[in-house]
Amino acid sequence: MKRLLNAAAAACLASLALTHGLHAEEIRTVPSSQEQVQLSFAPVVKQATPAVVNVFTRKTVTVRNPLMDDPLFRRFFGDQGRGIPRERVESSLGSGVIVGADGTIVTNNHVIEGADEITVALSDAREFEAKVQIADPRTDLAILKIDPGKEQLPTLTLADSDGVEVGDIVLAIGNPFGVGQTVTQGIVSAVARTQVGVSDYRFFIQTDAAINPGNSGGALIDLKGRLVGVNSSIYSRDGGSLGIGFAIPSAMVRSVIQAARNGGRVVRPWLGASGQPVTQDIAGGLGLDRPRGVLVNNLVPDGPATRAGIKVGDVILSVDGHPVQDEDALSFRLATHDIGGTIGLGVWRKGQELTLTAALEAPPEKPARDQRLIEGRNPFAGATVVNLSPAVAEEIGRSYGDSGVIITEVSSGAPADRIGFQVGDRILKLNDVEITSTKELADVIAAPSRAWRISIERGGREISTVLPR
Repeated sequence: MKRLLNAAAAACLASLALTHGLHAEEIRTVPSSQEQVQLSFAPVVKQATPAVVNVFTRKTVTVRNPLMDDPLFRRFFGDQGRGIPRERVESSLGSGVIVGADGTIVTNNHVIEGADEITVALSDAREFEAKVQIADPRTDLAILKIDPGKEQLPTLTLADSDGVEVGDIVLAIGNPFGVGQTVTQGIVSAVARTQVGVSDYRFFIQTDAAINPGNSGGALIDLKGRLVGVNSSIYSRDGGSLGIGFAIPSAMVRSVIQAARNGGRVVRPWLGASGQPVTQDIAGGLGLDRPRGVLVNNLVPDGPATRAGIKVGDVILSVDGHPVQDEDALSFRLATHDIGGTIGLGVWRKGQELTLTAALEAPPEKPARDQRLIEGRNPFAGATVVNLSPAVAEEIGRSYGDSGVIITEVSSGAPADRIGFQVGDRILKLNDVEITSTKELADVIAAPSRAWRISIERGGREISTVLPR
């Protein structure tokens, strides 16, 4: 602590010098004490590193020669065992942060995704088998649990990520490239960075602290040793750090930890509203001083936004006083709240700014999802489908205005997989029948026909094809 105070005093001296017009040369002095020579981040690092762990995963993958799917290839070369799927074990590594003295650990979802075995190594080299409590691809966060017995493990306290400012000094702790626990230092380059990253809730703290493969899931801490974010991704051309790294803010981390403690299911509030970013032209037409907020262009009848008084054409500027620049920022602010209670929405309407109150409610599951695994001899065999509702839309990150039947899972190697169906595809028509429910899909599949005429929606585009029966 004393070293940090000395650093603060030096900073104040430099600030005073600038205020009084002194040049840097006039305040340069030789260190007058051993303490001034030894100023460092060591006390913060020593406090924080015991709570940062290494995460090792193993998973078995099936490998098959894709050429064996070609009948011509098989005709000339025969099977010769080449078509038999082979299994191999893949290993990967990442980092994690102990956030509960009972062995609760947060890491990235992409670190543990698909793993058959997860091992956590503490900073003192002890290893524990870990179990997954929550794996949330939408936030790219996962909560693990190890059993340390009666021992109380060291933890990191979560900071308020909304208090982080551009220019703040931060430290990144993790296990890059598997070389062992490593600490790098930098500053916060940007906050509320959207349109980047690997998760659906694209709202990140950007830093120039070196983050490399293996750092994923590790800690981004402030100079008080508090967790401000979980390192998640980097911008890179060759896999190495270019000084542009992204961390998931602690506000989102806190909400996922809370979900794990409340039973392990992540349920986020919804507004029942969608829109588009405000461009310069739109801002001028609406009388806004600059492009900001989300222009509402779709409302779900009787949804929270509708009941709060939101109207099509309104611009949502803030959530509980926090400005939102686009839909990513709006989604993030909603996702950091728990179900229950209310939020204040800053809204721009006809040249005036007003505040409306919306309820924090779970999205309804209407219609019921009626999940079905399609079987039999048909193009959809091996696909799991559900009825699309606001609850399902929230889970998979789709617009609330959509309805119908959507694919939520495709079994590897199944007919649906070989044809090319993907998770998130919405089935529009089958054999010229508009598909409105999973039951209707099953009925049409069972009906006789000469061919399969299929129309799906993917990424906003309609794709149609005809397959032989």
